[in-house]
Amino acid sequence: MERTKQAVPAGRDLTLDLARVGCVLLVVVVHVLFTGVGRAADGSLLIERTVEAQDWFDAASWVANIMPLFFVVGGFAARVGWRSTVARGGDADGFARLRLARLARPAVPVLLFFTIALGAVRAIGLDPALVETVAVGVGSPLWFLAAYATVQALAPWMIRWHERSPWVTLVVLLAGALVVDIVRLVVGIYTLGLDRIGGDGYDFGHEFFGIPNVLFVWLFAQQLGFALADGWFARRTRWELTVLVAAGYGAVWALVFFGDYSWNMLANQWPPTAPLALLAVVQAAAFTLLRPVLEAVMRTRVAQRALFLLGSRLMTIYLWHLPVIMILIGVQLLLPLPMPAPGGAAWWWTRVPFALLVLAVVCLLSLWLARYERIPEGGEPRVPGRTATVVAVVLFIVPPLGISAYGLDFPLALAGLIGAVAALRLTGPRRHVPAPTSAGSHQAGERPEGARRSP
Repeated sequence: MERTKQAVPAGRDLTLDLARVGCVLLVVVVHVLFTGVGRAADGSLLIERTVEAQDWFDAASWVANIMPLFFVVGGFAARVGWRSTVARGGDADGFARLRLARLARPAVPVLLFFTIALGAVRAIGLDPALVETVAVGVGSPLWFLAAYATVQALAPWMIRWHERSPWVTLVVLLAGALVVDIVRLVVGIYTLGLDRIGGDGYDFGHEFFGIPNVLFVWLFAQQLGFALADGWFARRTRWELTVLVAAGYGAVWALVFFGDYSWNMLANQWPPTAPLALLAVVQAAAFTLLRPVLEAVMRTRVAQRALFLLGSRLMTIYLWHLPVIMILIGVQLLLPLPMPAPGGAAWWWTRVPFALLVLAVVCLLSLWLARYERIPEGGEPRVPGRTATVVAVVLFIVPPLGISAYGLDFPLALAGLIGAVAALRLTGPRRHVPAPTSAGSHQAGERPEGARRSP
C-alpha cells in the first residue's frame, strides 16, 4: 500500500478525523441493522428492530455506542479551535456562531425534506400509525443537533473552567449526571411504576427529568476532549491506559448492575445517562491506545483520500442516511423486490450490500448537499451581540429536543426548519466570503467542513 509523509497536511492530526468518520459510519451500520423490514412466508409485511432482539446485542452496544467518543473528539477540536480563535483576536461569540453554522446549514435541507414529506403524507391521508413508525425512526438522530450545538456553544466557558480546575469540573459534571438520573428514576418509580431508567416504557413526563443530562453527560465527554488536546491521555503509559479502560468498563458495569440502568447502552442514550459519561472515559483511553495504529493507517494515500471524501460531507451522511434507508426500503416494497424475513440468514447476508448501497446513495446526494457544509466566513455579523447568538442557539436546539421526546411529525419538522433558518439569519455574516480551502492552514479539527484537499 502506497505511503507518503508529504500527504499529511501540516499541523493536522488525521486520527481525529478518522475517529469522527468512523463514528458516523458505525452509526450508519447500526441503523441498517436496526431497520428490519421484510416479508414473512405468507407475504405479509414484517417491521421490527432486528438487531436489538439478538441475545448478544446488549453486550455489543457497550462497544457499538461510540457517540461519547464523538463528543470527546469534538472537545479536542473545540480546544484547539478556541486557541486559534484567541490567537486571531476572536471571541466566544464568534466561536459559537461558527459552530452553530456548521450544524444548522446542513440541517436545513433535511428538515425541509421532512417538512415537505410529512406535509404530503398528511394531505393524502396515509395511515397515521405507519407514518409515525417511519417518522420516529428517521428523526431519531436529530437529538445530536441539539446536544452538540449546546456543548460546542458553551465550549469557551467550559475551557476556562477546565484550565482553572480540570478535575473539579469533571467531578461536578459526573455528580450532576448521577443526581439527574436519581431524580428521574425516583419520578419513574413513584409516578409511572418503572423499574429502570433506560427501560422500554415511554412517557415524556418521565424523560423530561432526564433532559438536564444533555448538558451534564455530553459536557463531561467534551471536557475529556479538552484533556485529550492537552496531552493528558498521551502522557499515560500503555499499561495505565489499559487499566483505565478496564476500570471504566468495571465502573459502567457496577453502575448498571446497582443503579437499574438498561444494559443496552443505546437505550441509555436518550436522555443520556451517567453510564455514557463513563463510556467516554473508556473510549478516550482506548482511542489513545490505538492512536499509533491509526497514525500508520493515515499515512497511506488511499486512507487519506477516503477520509477527505467522507469527512467533507460527514454531517450530510449522518443526517441523510436514515431517510435514504427508508426510501430504499420503500422502493423494494413498491417494485416489489425480494425481501427476506428479518433475522434470517438471507437477511443478515444482504445487510452488507444494503449498507454499501445506502452509503453510495448518500454520497451521490452529497454531490449537491455537501455545499451546505461549506461555511461562509468573514464580514460583519448580520445581527451582532451575544443576545442574538443565545437566541439563535435556543431556536435551533429546541425543536430537535422536541423531536427526540415526542417523535418526528409535521409541526416539529416545520418548527425545526424555521428554527434553523432563523438561527442562521441571526448569526450569519452580512456578506458571503468563501471559507479557506487549504487544510494545512488550519489547526487539527479546524478544517472547514466543506473544504476538500487531494493528498
